[in-house]
Amino acid sequence: MVTQEQRKRQLAREKFLRQQQRRTNARRKARMRNSVIASVLGVVVIGSVALYTTGVLKNDDDKKSDASAQTSPSAAPSAAKDPCEKPAAGAVKKLTWKKEPAVTIDASAKYTMTLATTCGDIGIALKAKAAPHTVNSFDFLAGKGFFDHTKCHRLTTNGIYVLQCGDPTGSGSGGPGYTIPDENLKDASLKSNVYPAGTVAMANTGQAHTGGSQFFLVYQDSQLPPSYTPFGTLTADGMKVLKKIAAAGENTGAGDGAPNATVVINKATVAKS
Repeated sequence: MVTQEQRKRQLAREKFLRQQQRRTNARRKARMRNSVIASVLGVVVIGSVALYTTGVLKNDDDKKSDASAQTSPSAAPSAAKDPCEKPAAGAVKKLTWKKEPAVTIDASAKYTMTLATTCGDIGIALKAKAAPHTVNSFDFLAGKGFFDHTKCHRLTTNGIYVLQCGDPTGSGSGGPGYTIPDENLKDASLKSNVYPAGTVAMANTGQAHTGGSQFFLVYQDSQLPPSYTPFGTLTADGMKVLKKIAAAGENTGAGDGAPNATVVINKATVAKS
């Protein structure tokens, strides 16, 4: 027969075991919760890296890239001083063509492009021999006034360091209506998957041979896969202007947004020398 004292000890032991079981279950749930949190954080980090290494340089047909760069209202930065002048009078022409223009440039000659912007003139030495289709397209588009009065719509300041221009809509999704082939992806300047400061290269949709009119100017060495046609190099004065634009920052505070500087290409010209 179980005595009253034995019964008390049995109840106490059962109570202790129940407490231990509850603690074990709580620890297991905590471990599972922490594991889920760690996994989510890992996805966020990986997603952020992917954004800055590829998505920033795409023609933004996929608006998810823009959404991922948004921040909460409380994180919105104060507006930086605009270092640029007011745009020249005039409107974007928004021209389109059904196919790439025939290559008519002299690939053995030297060509330069000048972007007369609201922030100063940006000079670019073009690589006609290495990227004839690209240089020919820019010669054609500039001659038609395609780039005149267009905004440079995107500045990245985290992970990669570029100013993106060449979209007549200013939204990141515009182009000339045709695409050109990728060129010069084994350029000697592209070492260890780095586009060095001063490089001018084509943006694309993330797929091969989808360049149009959008391009980017690199103001600081940027780690990127060799998927974007490098077709020019900034002059020293052009780099100074680009640095001034970059120093003003972008409008989201997230490292990817419209530049605080009002960068408008008043006139783009290509000249043979």
